[in-house]
Amino acid sequence: MPHARAHDGTRLAFQQQGAGRPLVLLAGQACDHTWWDRVRADFHGTRSTLTTDLRGTGASGKPDVPCSTPGFADDVVAVLDHLGIERADVYGTSMGGRVAQWVAARHPDRVRRLVLGCTSPGGRHAVERSADVRRTLAGPDAQAALADMMYTPAWRAAHPGPHPTLGDPAMPAYARRLHLRASNAHDAWDALPGITAPTLVLHGEDDVLNPAANATLLAQRIPGARLHLLPGARHAYFDECRPLASELVADFLDEPLEGAQ
Repeated sequence: MPHARAHDGTRLAFQQQGAGRPLVLLAGQACDHTWWDRVRADFHGTRSTLTTDLRGTGASGKPDVPCSTPGFADDVVAVLDHLGIERADVYGTSMGGRVAQWVAARHPDRVRRLVLGCTSPGGRHAVERSADVRRTLAGPDAQAALADMMYTPAWRAAHPGPHPTLGDPAMPAYARRLHLRASNAHDAWDALPGITAPTLVLHGEDDVLNPAANATLLAQRIPGARLHLLPGARHAYFDECRPLASELVADFLDEPLEGAQ
């Protein structure tokens, strides 16, 4: 599998498909690029898609050292540099949305348009999941509970899986812990007003894993951001609510930039 190198030398595996303007797709916590397998082809009519296995997942390196969402963002830019991509659209969901916030905030010249899905600004301003949800995720049936938080029962009955959104099964336990700590430590609140890329915020209204109130916070904090809530959708809205969610994203990305010729 092709790979780039992070600034510290860590191997960063990436995957390119399609042709056209590049769209970077960033997956959730402890998941590799297969998170996007059922979605990415929705965008191949007008653009190419670029995914990367964040360090600790998939075919990327797995150093046993602390990581962070700003560090993940720098890894994404290292992949863009390796490929010679000066500017791309960026779509991040869940922890990938936290990473996408930092890509846009730290590297504004590299992001044409930004889409943030089922994510949070983090820090003390964020709306945390309930104590009941935290207890359930820490319990003996955590994997089944996670599946229920990602998808509605009716959808899961019709789509029995396996679901790549439930985690990279080959990921070492220490790497899972590092991802969890990085996600929990995320706090982009002070950086959000500096994001200059046109931004769309998407969220499932029935998301209890990451409460939908965080979408409102992001949309209010990022200048000019738009907000779209999907009724009845849970955390994996982008998968269960295809093709609507993909259509919303594609339409937003296809809009001409203000002042563009």
